[in-house]
Amino acid sequence: MKPRALLLCILMILAMAAITGYYYSALPEKMPMHWNFAGQVDGYGPRWQLWLLGPGTMTGMLALGVVLPFLSPKQYALEASGDTYSYLMMLPVALFGAIELLVLCNALGMQFGVVHLLQGILFVVLVLMGNPMGKVRSNFFVGIRTPWTLASERVWYVTHRLAGKLMVGSGLLGLCAMALGAPQWLLLVLMLAWTPAVIGYSFVMYKRLPQ
Repeated sequence: MKPRALLLCILMILAMAAITGYYYSALPEKMPMHWNFAGQVDGYGPRWQLWLLGPGTMTGMLALGVVLPFLSPKQYALEASGDTYSYLMMLPVALFGAIELLVLCNALGMQFGVVHLLQGILFVVLVLMGNPMGKVRSNFFVGIRTPWTLASERVWYVTHRLAGKLMVGSGLLGLCAMALGAPQWLLLVLMLAWTPAVIGYSFVMYKRLPQ
């Protein structure tokens, strides 16, 4: 990862650790940790799990981002993606920080729809991930890794170009659907439908290659 991205991730982790530590004594011993699609709490856990949900998972994501380039074969080097790899690895760190903030604020008595806000965050992440997806170069760890994209640079390129557009489109449509009060099943479709479309597209494009 690039030094600036690494520093930003560390700062996010330290910030969440400081926030968790500051409010920890004010949290109930058992607090809501999971919600169903209707927005109802269906799981509780001890407050110490916040350390795992936030700083712990964020640190794990950062460690993964640092280690993966060393595990990649030379012909599939993650460094070939340049700043895009660092950017994409920062997103899960920020995502888990945002999730912890939602859980923490809810436990402190702030009234809002946790599931609704989380869905909005996920749609925003789709847009942020999709925007640079076309710049990701062939590798074993990041991107749309099907047998057909890994077998052909051309298929990798066109698949990721399409994936980027579909992810951004899905994210924007999802945010609009949320604003219009769309049902949960439609939001779930908008969040996931791009995946089988992209996988199928990679297969079709591979079959179109000259034999």
